[in-house]
Amino acid sequence: MACSLDEDEISNDDYYSLLNVRREATQEELKAAYRRLCMLYHPDKHRDPELKRQAEQLFNLVHEAYEVLSDPQARAIYDIYGKRGLDVEGWEVVERRRSPAEIREEYERLQREREERRLQQRTNPKGMISVGVDATDLFDRYDEDYEDAVGGVPHIEINKMHISQSIEAPLTTKDTAILSGSLSTHNGNGGGSINLALRRVTSAKGWGEVELGAGDTHGPLFGMKIFRNLTPRCFATAQCGLQFSSRGVRPGVTTVLARHLDKNTMGYLQWRWGVQSSMNTSIVRDTKSSHFTFAVQLGIPHTFMMMSYQYKFQDEDQTKIKGSLKSGFFGTVVEYGAERKISRHSVVGATVSVGVPQGVSLKVKLNRASQTYLFPIHLTDQLLPSAVFYATVGPLVFYLAIQRLVIRPYVRAQKEQNLEKQRQSSASDIARKKQEAEAAVLLMQESVRRIIEAEESRMDVKVKHGNLTQSGSVELAFPQCLRQMSGRKRAMFSGSLERIIMNVVELHQEWTEAGVGPLLTQRHLQHLT
Repeated sequence: MACSLDEDEISNDDYYSLLNVRREATQEELKAAYRRLCMLYHPDKHRDPELKRQAEQLFNLVHEAYEVLSDPQARAIYDIYGKRGLDVEGWEVVERRRSPAEIREEYERLQREREERRLQQRTNPKGMISVGVDATDLFDRYDEDYEDAVGGVPHIEINKMHISQSIEAPLTTKDTAILSGSLSTHNGNGGGSINLALRRVTSAKGWGEVELGAGDTHGPLFGMKIFRNLTPRCFATAQCGLQFSSRGVRPGVTTVLARHLDKNTMGYLQWRWGVQSSMNTSIVRDTKSSHFTFAVQLGIPHTFMMMSYQYKFQDEDQTKIKGSLKSGFFGTVVEYGAERKISRHSVVGATVSVGVPQGVSLKVKLNRASQTYLFPIHLTDQLLPSAVFYATVGPLVFYLAIQRLVIRPYVRAQKEQNLEKQRQSSASDIARKKQEAEAAVLLMQESVRRIIEAEESRMDVKVKHGNLTQSGSVELAFPQCLRQMSGRKRAMFSGSLERIIMNVVELHQEWTEAGVGPLLTQRHLQHLT
């Protein structure tokens, strides 16, 4: 799946604001704005070293913005993904004159390729830790033995543990090595195993895998697995293995045929031959708000029918509640539970299992990124209402307490920390923008001053500052040659000077209203107006 860019990354630099044009501006409007700003910010027009340096920076920014917006393809990419979208490798080979939809599709393809290259440079660890707890002493009463126990303290013990870990290491674009291992112990007896699998993608429709394993309980293992897309709506997998032990060789074969029944429904047929032979069929329907599974299995020694339903709440915490019923030759089991997201990468869940003859159990699960922590707690071998009540209420009370005392303060502290980082980043960005705006103001003031000086020098006129008549008008000192001008020439000169003064006053008012700062002092403004 293509990974999409965040909103703060998209709005990193606004080229339209930099050129002072609207987002729907035409190429003629862009060119006119670019020429106007180039004349204003060109470094050669400023003699002061500091103004020259600031003009050079603004000139480069304006040139960069115009280079992007004047190219239709680059402008389409910028409008969709912002400045960061232009940094994706591969745009230089994209065909020109493409529509925005085609550009978006090409961008997502390049993003996928970049993610694939990134995945090839790192491993993908996955692991699970399971700790089994025997707490039957909390609810089971053993007549005189329990009543005569010294202190009456229930005995709770850890009777089993399982640890597994796997790492994927891409070797080439088609080959992947998978190294996995596991350790298990139950009531003081345990063992371990290690497996190495090599997977190769043969085509766009399938892949094959070869597995080698060794352990101290089951002996060496050799297996093969094949996956193949038969049609766009149907795929199949086949797996075979040879398990070597002191009792001989144990072969095993498993095949699965799956088909899309509709957009949200999958059907599965599974056949297994070996130590535990069975045939299984199941239907899985997964939608945005629910997940439903129905399965029937015929086999030795397990034959059962199972139905489960999960409801997904559409909230920020991704809360889910679920229930299932499973009945077969081994008995009947009813399960119900819930899970909820407690942080960005963590999900916690609890499931209560009530069955005959299994009794009552509680399973607590924590998913942290790619790691899973499972704690199955066996409460009683009997169907005791007290065990069911405490298995249901206990995790809920514990979760509310942890949520109030630990999770919420931690999340609040994280949000405040992120907010402080955003404030610092915004402050530096605002300071940079303010510095650019101040530099632009200085350069504009310098440009206005040069224009006025050039006009005064060309027309040989000087404005005498500070000498106002009683009516408040500005007194002008014209040279003798100006007084000898004809009435028409004098009127043309007066109109030109008046337009210059009006333009300067209007620019002063625009800057003042925009909050950039005054272009003229109050004394000069009074003289001009």
